Amino acid sequence: MGAPTTSAAKRTSAAKPASATKRVRGPRESLFSRAGAMLVMAICTFYFLVPIWWLFVAATKDRSDFTSSAPLWFADFNLIENIAALANYRDGLFFQWMLNSVLYAGAGAAIATLFATMTGYALAKYAFRGRETIFNIILGGVLVPATALALPLFLVFSQVGATNTFWSVFLPSLVSPFGVYLARIYASSSVPDELVEAARIDGSGEVRTFFTVSTRLMMPAMVTIFLFQFVTIWNNFFLPLIMLRDEELFPVTLGLYIWNSQVSQIPEIRALVIIGALLSIIPLIIAFLGLQRFWRSGLGTGAIK
Repeated sequence: MGAPTTSAAKRTSAAKPASATKRVRGPRESLFSRAGAMLVMAICTFYFLVPIWWLFVAATKDRSDFTSSAPLWFADFNLIENIAALANYRDGLFFQWMLNSVLYAGAGAAIATLFATMTGYALAKYAFRGRETIFNIILGGVLVPATALALPLFLVFSQVGATNTFWSVFLPSLVSPFGVYLARIYASSSVPDELVEAARIDGSGEVRTFFTVSTRLMMPAMVTIFLFQFVTIWNNFFLPLIMLRDEELFPVTLGLYIWNSQVSQIPEIRALVIIGALLSIIPLIIAFLGLQRFWRSGLGTGAIK
């Protein structure tokens, strides 16, 4: 009599779907705390999105509608006409500034990411005398604001006659102490020493191991470093301000600042400054949207480890 009962119990247990098994859940948050969190997020979202919304709406207005219509809503939609006016003003100087910013930020961030990754990997995987001292010195560079280094850099570049050149803004952008710090931390946790040793046993050199094995494991950290450095260089203002005099070399941030300082003498360029400011944030949005899945992957992996 006992055997059929046991078999029936086993069949009943096996027939239960996996989703029907009781799951152990942690304590649920209260409705009040959830509502408070949603309220804080709504306020933050509103705070950050309203200026962007105002910028977009203002960029669609002509000069008369800008002062006579509601600031947060549309009047006549003249976005295309405003972009055309911006392109025609001073032979498209604004788009020269955009190209300069893409070169400064894109190429600078790519090379800075490579240098930071190589340095961080070397500090993480190679034991040599003075390693911690070098790392602490680099780490101290994170605490020094970029504006404090602008004047010494200007004096150095002026000694060699390199001010008012592309290189006076590009070369300082290749250094990223925070990138070195992040690369070392990530290389220590994501690149196993056994894997590096196995590559050496197979005859792979150090350079080949780094580019074919280690960089693939460190790709989320490299994307994060690139994104941070790209945004930092794109928004850099003080260094180009003291280095550059030729407006053909200006990044877009400095060019728009110069135009905005001339609005009192030339009121018609106010609309050009606004449409230029809107166009200048598009590369940043594209970079974030295009790289966010790699960035989130890296942050998630780091959190798990």
